[in-house]
Amino acid sequence: MTQNLVYLNGEYVPANEARISIFDGAISLGMTVTESTRTFGHKPYRLRDHINRLFQSLKAARFEAGMTADKLERLTLEVWEKNQPGYDTGTDAWIIHNITPGQWVPSSGQKPAESQPTVMIVTLPLDLSYWADFYQTGCHAVTPFTRIQPPQSLDARIKNRSRFTYTLAESEIKLFDPMAQSLLLDTDGFLSENKGGNFFLVSNNRIRTPSTINCLDGISRQTIFQLAEQLNLPVEECQLLPYDVTTADEAFFTSTPYCIMPATKFNGTVIGNGEVGPVTKNLLAAWSELVGIDIIEQAQSSR
Repeated sequence: MTQNLVYLNGEYVPANEARISIFDGAISLGMTVTESTRTFGHKPYRLRDHINRLFQSLKAARFEAGMTADKLERLTLEVWEKNQPGYDTGTDAWIIHNITPGQWVPSSGQKPAESQPTVMIVTLPLDLSYWADFYQTGCHAVTPFTRIQPPQSLDARIKNRSRFTYTLAESEIKLFDPMAQSLLLDTDGFLSENKGGNFFLVSNNRIRTPSTINCLDGISRQTIFQLAEQLNLPVEECQLLPYDVTTADEAFFTSTPYCIMPATKFNGTVIGNGEVGPVTKNLLAAWSELVGIDIIEQAQSSR
């Protein structure tokens, strides 16, 4: 495909030429607020919801984007319009926003008066091949030793670019099973989230999921609430323990790229009957109908 253009601080540049300062807050402080949106049939899905959440994260992080949400949305659509001709009809895009507070003086930890926020908008081809088999077989959810940061330290609702905790967790569970998917616990032992998504259980046709006290309020998570209402399935936000996964009928993760990833095993123990369950299948079918794309077929065709 042709070279993607990236929006970087008011300019459109080829992705391989995009540069930021080594003194940017992203590097000197590890401080970046982020969002990831995907397209379905080349149409951005819930873009404004992602942008609104981005601005909530910015407010909580106490720095600004240097523009309104309306302008950021307009720029995002311009970036996608410029890059879309390089995507074939079967390939959707991952649209990424990264915003930092700009340059900081490393020694004093102060922001120079002239420093402006760094705003990056990137599109990438959405490669779904990694998750393709999980729609049929389900994945293996494993709890790592590493725990999610407590909300008293960093609220999980602030979607940030740091993936240090999640990367450590992933490296731990991969020692147990190279294809395992992490399911992090909080410091009290309750279920939280994985490296990029939320977690759900199904028991007696009732869906349960951790509350946003210790996990991200995912846009895909919100879609599950919407679809569950359409299917007359009750959803409960609550504190959940590993016992609840072990004894559940079904389980699945949700995230922007794959939408729903079924889980059929937990820490080596089969969940339910070890197969992708009917509620999970119905939710996947309803999501596919909602966006006009067969989610499973698209992922499997990407292999």
